[in-house]
Amino acid sequence: MGRKSTFYVDIMDIHDKVTGSCHLCVVKDQYGENMKFIVDCGMFQEEGGDELNKKIPFNASEVAFCLVTHNHIDHTGRLPFLVQNGFSGNIYATETTCNLLPEALKDSCSIIKSRAKSTGTKPLYSDEDLEKTLSLCKPCAYDSTIRINDHVKVNFFQNAHLPGAAIILVRITSQGNDDINILFTGDYNNKNVFLNDVCIPEWVLELPITIVQESTYGDTDSSEIETCFNDNIIKAVKKEWTIIVPVFSLGRAQEILYRLKQLQEAGEIDKEIPIYLDGKLAIRYTNMYLNGLAGIRKDMLDFLPENLTYVDKILRKTLLSNEDNSCKIILASSGMGSYGPARSYIPAYLGNKKALIHFAGYTAVNTMGRRIKDAPYEEIVNAGGLLIKKRATVEYTSEFSAHARANIIIKFLKQFSKVQLILLNHGEPLVKEQLAPRILNEVSAKHVGILSRETLFRIDHFGFVKTIPTKFI
Repeated sequence: MGRKSTFYVDIMDIHDKVTGSCHLCVVKDQYGENMKFIVDCGMFQEEGGDELNKKIPFNASEVAFCLVTHNHIDHTGRLPFLVQNGFSGNIYATETTCNLLPEALKDSCSIIKSRAKSTGTKPLYSDEDLEKTLSLCKPCAYDSTIRINDHVKVNFFQNAHLPGAAIILVRITSQGNDDINILFTGDYNNKNVFLNDVCIPEWVLELPITIVQESTYGDTDSSEIETCFNDNIIKAVKKEWTIIVPVFSLGRAQEILYRLKQLQEAGEIDKEIPIYLDGKLAIRYTNMYLNGLAGIRKDMLDFLPENLTYVDKILRKTLLSNEDNSCKIILASSGMGSYGPARSYIPAYLGNKKALIHFAGYTAVNTMGRRIKDAPYEEIVNAGGLLIKKRATVEYTSEFSAHARANIIIKFLKQFSKVQLILLNHGEPLVKEQLAPRILNEVSAKHVGILSRETLFRIDHFGFVKTIPTKFI
């Protein structure tokens, strides 16, 4: 049974799984005043996501401000929809995220309009909603303290998940009470080839704190990762195959390009083999990396492999014809295969015995990537509406994952000396249920909970107070 508090925060999620990230936080002080804020407002991309995307289960006009952890559509894709529904507060994100966000939302808006046109439905939001959203964005420097209002201070700390990503500390004050401190990890990783390693300041590590921790790969340890990408690429090159690598436009595309450069420099693949990058957004982000607009380390600006060509519409037609049997490597967005040019390349090469389709990241249930991966060899697969017998070699690796594994999550959490409550989010339900007891056993935390659409957690400056059913069901 929980204690009675007059100054508290209710934390709840509107997402149960990996996509559609959005935390709603409701602050109530001893005078009965309420304040609401959210962390992220992402697009649902799993099965059933279309229906969830059409609903915001709270009054958007009552939300005072929004904090953004990083520039991935499953964390930012519904910001314009939030604005359409009445939100008019500031959107706080790192300077790099504010640089990258316009490209992501414009690309997402284009996809939304295209799908709405093909299905005869109304788009989720308009160009005007998008432009208003961008006008609300407030760039924030890493490590600086941003005073949101008289009661809330925020800090953004480096997160190696991808350029611009942040771990966000929220400190909430009320006269006569100790602060309530909440740390949102966002999608977390401790290392990134393009960024400096994560380092949380000592003063943060000593705060009495509640931590909202992602758990995407909380059921595996780093030692379980099989590194197979290099070997698979080298083998396919020796066989003179065509190689298709579906990539996420931000982060994964650039890391794979750098990996191919390393293979060239090591003499593992010939520098004369043509490498192609297809996807407008992936190309724009790659140029932003090169031009110093993505906040990457200066010593990593030279990351492109030799013999790289950006693909336009004319060249794409040639590559999709599947008539050129010479060895080539094609990186195409999106990473799950359901959108972008990858949606065309996969069916074009799935029936080709001299092709390797190599996924390099998470593929959600009901995406083209998941169907292709799970199908046995020579089974007939529905690839974008076309039925194709699977004859290409299809491989997958998680070695590029931008999410920390369980042991790294545990190591991160152990740094904090006064953890009051750890709340797991952003993971499949079974994964969260597996990680939670491990954290309880290995981390010095008073309480561990699992966030979902069904339950909110009330916290005060002492930590956990009680759980309450939400109205989101």
